[in-house]
Amino acid sequence: MGRHREFNIDDALDAAVKVFWEKGYEGTSYDDLTRATGVKRPGLYATFGNKEALFQKVIERYTQRYLHHMTDALSEPTSRKMAEHVLYGTVRMATCDPLHRGCLGINGALACSTDAEPIREMLVRCRAQGEARLRQRLEQYKKDGDLPEFADCAALAAYLVTVNYGISVQAKAGVSQPQLLAVAEQALAGWPAAPGEK
Repeated sequence: MGRHREFNIDDALDAAVKVFWEKGYEGTSYDDLTRATGVKRPGLYATFGNKEALFQKVIERYTQRYLHHMTDALSEPTSRKMAEHVLYGTVRMATCDPLHRGCLGINGALACSTDAEPIREMLVRCRAQGEARLRQRLEQYKKDGDLPEFADCAALAAYLVTVNYGISVQAKAGVSQPQLLAVAEQALAGWPAAPGEK
């Protein structure tokens, strides 16, 4: 008969999210994870596998808990509202906790050495998938007449992702929420108006 698990998986994942968010993938050791979760190394390995496998679970958890504004944005009635939801939501998420600033995925992707290439590749894939969802939604806005005919939906999606990344990096560097909201507002000033709007 196997031993019963003596810890709550959700609590352990939440603790691991905070460690990886603060220290990055390579800056986090298994000792950091055992201290934060209160779970001994064999228990973590048995439940989540190695550090790479645990990080993949952490990214899933982080996406569910902290990046819902990205999914919610896709249901906005206009492309302008969608862009606002993305950028303002990112500012709030990236500055809500002084110990966990920026974006876990972006922080992790920027600090990966060649030893962690599979992690960097996974994070790049996640970014590309997010950008593709934005592009598809923008194409629908354009078909619906919310964007002008000349609007380049691929470029607009890349623009949003680039500004989004910049906000997250600046948040990690300590730039204040009001400053980042002003950056988001400035970025939105150039958003193409719907046909018939000035």
